[in-house]
Amino acid sequence: MALVNSYTDEQLAELVRSGDEPAFTALYDRYWKKLLLKGYLLLGSTEDAEELVHDIFVTLWKKRERVVIRETFHGYISAMLQYAAFKILAERKRKWELRSSLELPEVADHSTQQWLDFEYLRSELEAAIRQLPDKCRLVFELSRHEGLSDQEIAEQMEISVNTVKTQKRRALEKLKTSLNSFFFF
Repeated sequence: MALVNSYTDEQLAELVRSGDEPAFTALYDRYWKKLLLKGYLLLGSTEDAEELVHDIFVTLWKKRERVVIRETFHGYISAMLQYAAFKILAERKRKWELRSSLELPEVADHSTQQWLDFEYLRSELEAAIRQLPDKCRLVFELSRHEGLSDQEIAEQMEISVNTVKTQKRRALEKLKTSLNSFFFF
């Protein structure tokens, strides 16, 4: 285990892809506290944050053979956490809207501020997406909103797969820069 701890995140991630449990444990030990803090900041609940971090690592292990890390493991696992947290917040909103539409008495909770923060973040994200160059924005939307693969996007837009990957990377870099104040580690 001591040898595994001297590896970089990317080396460990490659070992995890082949099913190396000590490498997975090393990555877990490096990141669980950071992810727990970030999950708490996004969700406002220690219990939800703990469950989220657990789910992230379970998913990482289950999908280890298919995981492709383009930049850094840190960026990859942070993105996993953010997307999963956004799903939780969106589900909270859906439940809140359903409860409101049924005109049930509101149960006191602390999600109002979280929801306002989420709405503000969502509007900022939408504005940042609108600021992307046309081709970059289209590739991003086809990938993230339509769920198309790089190959499907390339075929639909009649461009190469490498161009799709480059446009997605540029979009994510520009969005990350635009929203940097929201996502810190």
